[in-house]
Amino acid sequence: MSITFNCSRTLGRGLPRPCSRCRKPRAPDRASRRCMATTQDAPARKRPKTALFFPGQGVQRIGMLDPWLSAFPRTCTPIVEEIDSVLNFPLTRIISSGTNAELTQTGNAQPAIMATSILILRVLEEEFGFKTNERVDITLGHSLGEFAALVAGGYLKFPDALKMVRKRADVMAECSRRAVEEEGGEFGMVALVCESSAHLTSLIKDIHSFTELNSEGSKTNAGEDIPAVQQVLIANVNSKNQIVLSGSIERIHTLLTNLRQFGGHDPRHVRLKSDSPFHSPLMVPAQQMMKDYLYTPTDPSDPSSDIITWPGTMPCISNVSGRPFESSDKLKDLLARACVETVQWWKSVKYLHEEEKVKRYVGIGPGKVGRNLVGKEVGMKGSVKGGGVWGITSPREMEEVVRALEETERGDEED
Repeated sequence: MSITFNCSRTLGRGLPRPCSRCRKPRAPDRASRRCMATTQDAPARKRPKTALFFPGQGVQRIGMLDPWLSAFPRTCTPIVEEIDSVLNFPLTRIISSGTNAELTQTGNAQPAIMATSILILRVLEEEFGFKTNERVDITLGHSLGEFAALVAGGYLKFPDALKMVRKRADVMAECSRRAVEEEGGEFGMVALVCESSAHLTSLIKDIHSFTELNSEGSKTNAGEDIPAVQQVLIANVNSKNQIVLSGSIERIHTLLTNLRQFGGHDPRHVRLKSDSPFHSPLMVPAQQMMKDYLYTPTDPSDPSSDIITWPGTMPCISNVSGRPFESSDKLKDLLARACVETVQWWKSVKYLHEEEKVKRYVGIGPGKVGRNLVGKEVGMKGSVKGGGVWGITSPREMEEVVRALEETERGDEED
């Protein structure tokens, strides 16, 4: 079990002053009076099963690195320098002081979100003594977040993941540019929210019917006959009452009109902050790029060298299957397929909750969308007896989550 020392003094702006023994930040309130120093000879504590999850595109915002750099410069400054060095591009400048238009571009947004997520995880590990391999059982990430989950789970090194995400994002942006050039109009993603899971099931069935992708009695798969640029696909199944459509915005609106007029559906719809139709057939070039990248030896002189470390340090959930990756080859195949196939987020969370019996879910990264989706599905928001759902998007939230994890572990031990 963790042994903690009393620490209670704080710096200005509510940020913790380092402990004189371990140099880790003190908890900000006098009630906890704990730092995260540990002793290696202490016995392991039984704890609730825990999952880390990471966000996808759309949560980016200007200045999202600044609070972390201000609060934890010792840990964050080298990571920020590493990000720009690995990419050979001043991405962190765009994150800190660029325009929203710049940051929202696919080629910038994707590596920015993934890098920020890993930076926050490193702060948790370095500044609070959090041992991910010992206190987490499984990782997952929503769409783009899958890359951060693979880094956290020990399958990818951070620099390799960062370069891969940037290259993948550039190819995806080019796919979108070509679609606009060929078809005209706008491409992107639209979220649909229904009243209940029963409404969602019916809605999905009618979407397949109207897009002629799964029409009963059809001798061919119409999805193979219709040009990718003309297809509207279900990109995400996010929860029991929310999905996301991907493709031409004009065709998505036409589909919504058909659903209202002929299907009796009128779901609330919201345009997402994305300039690309992810998880659709338009992204086939990105899928091929990922296959080539994943199967290319990292060392040209050693054909057996591999970008993937197998096994990782803990299971990681695939967006495509909603289940843990089973082998290195399966990981490569599913990670590449995720460019064009539906993100099975609802299926993933249900698997963790119902089959793995996960009790604690910790979201790491900018934005609160992931935490809200998980909390809604498992029926928890914040702490409950022996578990909870939390999100770490700021230094203050990190302090609160660290305390909550300690408390749920002590509560589980007392039971």
